[in-house]
Amino acid sequence: MTTTTLGNQLRVTTVALPHLHTVTVAAFVKVGSRFEVPADSGLSHFVEHMLFRGTDRYPNSLALNTAIEALGSTLHAETGRDYTLFTMAFLPEQVGAGLALLAELLGRPRFGDIERERALILEEMSEDYDEDDVEINVDDIARGLAFGEHPLGQRIIGPRANVIGFTPADVTRHFATFYGAANTILCVAGPVEHGAIVDAARCLEALPVGAVATPAPAPAIPGKVRWRHVKDAGSQTNLALLFRGVPEIDPAYPAFVALLRALDDGMSTRLHYQLADQQGLAYSIGAAIEPLADAALFEVTGATANGKLARLVGEILGLVGGLREQAIGDDELTKIKTRYRYETVASLDDPGAMAGWFGGTALYYPPPPLAERLAAIDRVTADDLIATARQVFQPSGMVVAAVGALSKARVGELREAIDGWR
Repeated sequence: MTTTTLGNQLRVTTVALPHLHTVTVAAFVKVGSRFEVPADSGLSHFVEHMLFRGTDRYPNSLALNTAIEALGSTLHAETGRDYTLFTMAFLPEQVGAGLALLAELLGRPRFGDIERERALILEEMSEDYDEDDVEINVDDIARGLAFGEHPLGQRIIGPRANVIGFTPADVTRHFATFYGAANTILCVAGPVEHGAIVDAARCLEALPVGAVATPAPAPAIPGKVRWRHVKDAGSQTNLALLFRGVPEIDPAYPAFVALLRALDDGMSTRLHYQLADQQGLAYSIGAAIEPLADAALFEVTGATANGKLARLVGEILGLVGGLREQAIGDDELTKIKTRYRYETVASLDDPGAMAGWFGGTALYYPPPPLAERLAAIDRVTADDLIATARQVFQPSGMVVAAVGALSKARVGELREAIDGWR
């Protein structure tokens, strides 16, 4: 990984992967839902959508997408909490032309057709609400409980009223505030040579410098269980069970990752084998870590029959509670490390994954080399997992969100399962 800072403070990072045949070009902008006040909630996502609506040279979405697709690529974009990502993939000989298109996208947007884009976003939002306009997106409900009034608790897409009310002036204001070169990292991964990429990226030196955005720190852990049931039709209930975890910058993060893999890393691990395969409490259930710049969430999600929900929650809590007390065996720990090593090495065959690690991470702190990550996971012991489990799996940091047609009695059972866990 090599980085050069251009005259306008844009950082250009390359990850040389000479064994590959395609190149990923990714721009990471330090803007997302955690940077928004309530009146602007959803505006980062709205601006990302509006950037697809054309530029000075390519005056509408058709012209812009045609130009990108003529190079063999597709423009993908994603708004998150910590940053917004724009990515394209090319054959090596098309990278220069692709960077010129990126410079056009970020440097000369038209922000046209706002009403068409507004209608699309409102349609995108519709799946998150029922016919009575009640929010039923269990993931967003859970994050609202986890972070409360802090911007991290806001929906990335924002509330409907905001989306209806955003104006062209709001879009241009937000773009001017965050889309400066100093607040952006360009990462190019694949069979590339750093100097050639830096030369090709000088078309982006026309971007204004702007200012580096500074988000509010993540809030403290609430100190008590937070849970919510939202009524919805159907025979199944969707569940999201969260704990505040260990951020990537914490020395305990490798043990936190190993803890996740002890619960969910294939069909032989606890969540799938015990709860789905053996007990039939859920057809699909999984766990994941959502890493944020200065925090992390440990999440277990699944769907189950309404009558099984309380038992499922109780069994999940039994599994995570057990990891606080009982050390995993040497064979299991070896399997965890072996699978982690495979996936880490396999990421060397994925230029998008490399761009994400060395681009997006670097918006907040220097990403450690892959060799350092592998060495860190190798040092994890069974005792480290117990210590991390005791830190993370506590009622004081737990959030439970359930969306489904639960009767009053079923809600009572759920509450008993939650309140009875220590």
